[in-house]
Amino acid sequence: MIRTALSMVVNGIPVEDLVDPRMSLVEYLREGRGLTGTHVSCETGVCGACTVLLDGLAVRSCVVLAVQAEGSEVETVEQVDNSQPMREITSAMTTCNAFQCGFCAPGIVMATRAVVRDLQIPDSFEDILDSHLCRCSGYVNLRTVFEDVSAEPEGERG
Repeated sequence: MIRTALSMVVNGIPVEDLVDPRMSLVEYLREGRGLTGTHVSCETGVCGACTVLLDGLAVRSCVVLAVQAEGSEVETVEQVDNSQPMREITSAMTTCNAFQCGFCAPGIVMATRAVVRDLQIPDSFEDILDSHLCRCSGYVNLRTVFEDVSAEPEGERG
């Protein structure tokens, strides 16, 4: 089997491996790095469960080859930062029971992380929710979380 050298930064840690050039990024993260928080579902890039940040951008890791991430920085749900907006959002997600089974949660959290990277809470989270499938119909609670967090005056966000 042909193996290709792979070098990247995963959750702040430089890694080097030899991988099958056909291996998807989600397979590499789960099987090669043991980061099982990134979920696999549709394997076609539709559902969003496998969303990670690749050089700061939210991508569907099931449709990105691991070798395409060569030299990049990858962040998974295991590395969600502790910024004030993310603390507020993840706390509200828990308080409001925004996720029923939780399978879609890592992808939605990572897509949200990409949006609030600049410590800004956007006016609408429709783009995040519209690009993820929740089979438990948890959208109502998620929308409530985002509306509540977005409605807080900026001075109260810390």
